[in-house]
Amino acid sequence: MGLLSLSELSPQIKQYLMITTNYWAFTLTDGALRMLVVLYFHQLGYSPIKIAMLFLFYEIFGVITNLVGGWLGARLGLNKTMNIGLALQIVALSMLAIPADMLSMLYVMMAQALSGIAKDLNKMSAKSAIKLLVPGNAQGKLYQWIAILTGSKNALKGVGFFMGGLLLTLLSFKGAIILMASMLSVVWVISLIALKNDLGKASAKPKFNDIFSKSHNINVLSAARMFLFGARDVWFVVALPVFLAATFNWDHWWVGGFMASWVVGYGIVQSFAPFITGKHQGRVPQGNTAAIWASYLTFIPVLIALAVYFNFYIQASIIIGLLIFGAVFAINSSLHSYLIVSYAGNDGVSLDVGFYYMANAMGRLIGTILSGWVYQAYGLVACLCISSVFVAIAAILSLQLKPNRVSD
Repeated sequence: MGLLSLSELSPQIKQYLMITTNYWAFTLTDGALRMLVVLYFHQLGYSPIKIAMLFLFYEIFGVITNLVGGWLGARLGLNKTMNIGLALQIVALSMLAIPADMLSMLYVMMAQALSGIAKDLNKMSAKSAIKLLVPGNAQGKLYQWIAILTGSKNALKGVGFFMGGLLLTLLSFKGAIILMASMLSVVWVISLIALKNDLGKASAKPKFNDIFSKSHNINVLSAARMFLFGARDVWFVVALPVFLAATFNWDHWWVGGFMASWVVGYGIVQSFAPFITGKHQGRVPQGNTAAIWASYLTFIPVLIALAVYFNFYIQASIIIGLLIFGAVFAINSSLHSYLIVSYAGNDGVSLDVGFYYMANAMGRLIGTILSGWVYQAYGLVACLCISSVFVAIAAILSLQLKPNRVSD
């Protein structure tokens, strides 16, 4: 029955499923690599700011890739951007499979730059493709599909975090890198054979200056997204794993496992976000929905910061606070992911989606740099306070979003 159902799927949906499978495989290696780099270089004695700098090119080139990648996807097709992304990740992993004494800071940053390009080519391809499968008047279905895609991706990224901590415990850094590069190479070969050439191509070749969005809603939502993800990464990327390892003496297994569990739970909540925000009552999100949920999120980092500052059951406060933050943040992220695809135009959808995820990457870049610098200079409490300020800005910006004219 399962095989029969699969055979009856339209060619376009089969293509989308292939892209989603590639995206999932890539996400595993991306999550594992991030955890491997943080934990391994902390083990080598790198300071938090130096660890943050290892991801500097990853985030900078993510910004550039999202801006240019949407244009490339509209001109070349999403299959090509996906396959290029997979190939670049294999190259990035292979660059790191060298003796440890050859892994200079600049060299690792260059490898991370390729990985950042690869990640955002994959994300842009997958998020853009789903817009093509859902009729314009089925916004509830679009919201649900986006939530499932985003949630499953983040759950797998959490598994990747766990995998990174586990592989570093069981294998060497080099052994873990070689294993992941080999796995992804198999997926890449299948992708080259299976993906078609016309998915996501615009009917007219877009000009390069079309990469800059002219839509009010997309510009405002992009700005809100930048602050939202800066709020997460300012304490999550470097400060939190280093704090857990240094303050609680957690080993790689525990740090990787905890961060993984958080991201898996985060992804599960994302998948159910449509039901939490009222889809079962026939409602789909508008801009004010994003503003309301961002306002809920604003207070959580401040409460965690107060618990840490006053030494109030620090370990329990961070764990419980992080779980609550993750659940509310997941709903915010899912709302944003739906709204950008809903606002984006059908023809050359990757242009709007790429512009939006450029802002997402900019937020990650700002958060990553601040995560290392602020934590090293002022500690975790300061990182959490900045997080709350960023979320508040995202909420205020979301109030400027105009109602979407298309409804379910």
